[in-house]
Amino acid sequence: MRLADELQRVAGLATTHGAPGDEVSGIIATEPQAGGRVYLCAFDDADGRRSWLAIRDDGTPVSSRAEVREAVSIAALCEVAGDAAGGGDLDALIARLVELREKEAPPGIENAEAAARALRGVLAEPLKLATPALLDEIGAATRRLERELDPTAASPFAAAMQTSQEAVSELQREIEAGYRVPLS
Repeated sequence: MRLADELQRVAGLATTHGAPGDEVSGIIATEPQAGGRVYLCAFDDADGRRSWLAIRDDGTPVSSRAEVREAVSIAALCEVAGDAAGGGDLDALIARLVELREKEAPPGIENAEAAARALRGVLAEPLKLATPALLDEIGAATRRLERELDPTAASPFAAAMQTSQEAVSELQREIEAGYRVPLS
């Protein structure tokens, strides 16, 4: 089943946990551990207040704080990785590499261009299941690009990932503060 179809199915399951006037406004699909999908579902009420509920594949709510935090963590890390990969604007980077190849043809430019296109391929699909494997794939493709651009430079991607704990904590606070069922 395509992820878009799966998210529609999950939205239907999530609505059964909503109050009258609530709308499922977003779903983040995660699989923190192989075979254990958790969907972080955002609900907006009629007054625009947001609340959250994590549900499993069968629609049952997640009440384990640890399980919610695992899902939030991989979701946030994949988001940060996607935003930081290739400097954040791969299309502009690829355009600059093409221009540089055409005008100056420095050695190795084709490899850098190929690495940038490969990274864009990893990030191309807008709907992604947030998994440790996806995080690894983004990291490997980004590191390949960074090495092609400058094999001696420190990794901006690694630096972004090291400082990502703030983004993870922020999303975690938001979700736990507006969580629809008690967490244990």
